Amino acid sequence: MYGKQLPIVDVTRPAPAGSATPGKHATFEYLTTRKDELVGWARKFSLFPYPFVTACCAMEFMAVSASAYDTDRFGAALPRFSPRQADLLMVVGTVTQKQAPILLKVYEQMCEPKWVMAFGVCASTGGFYQNYASLPGIDRIIPVDIYVPGCPPRPEMVIDGIMRLQEKIANGRHPIINDRF
Repeated sequence: MYGKQLPIVDVTRPAPAGSATPGKHATFEYLTTRKDELVGWARKFSLFPYPFVTACCAMEFMAVSASAYDTDRFGAALPRFSPRQADLLMVVGTVTQKQAPILLKVYEQMCEPKWVMAFGVCASTGGFYQNYASLPGIDRIIPVDIYVPGCPPRPEMVIDGIMRLQEKIANGRHPIINDRF
């Protein structure tokens, strides 16, 4: 391996017939795979949460942000209070039917890539509020990436949810390079 001379690869020419991807060379594909891992690692440790806090789970959200369970070590320290600056929407507590359009608007204002965490049983399924006013789970209006169970969920469960979301982000695909590059 050390004594061999590597072939010179011209990525501007089209790939030879019968290659895996027409128009691209195998070396270029390897570079984009490494790029996905690098971007995934960077996004994994740079979460900017937007707390959509509506009910009693807010106390547990505050406990997670406090020094005993410090979310700063997971890269999710500073909550953003503008959806345009956040990439993680943490829906904490009960969402009513009147709040559903507001939650949808907040979700739509977030930039890509964006992730959603349903924090507590009320955000996940509506909880013990089985009436016409509460939304039976936020997944009825926006896609949810991670569910944190509990009423209220313990801070350890929330940290576990953040870690699982980080794994999902790191193992995901991060399309930054388009067809022309």
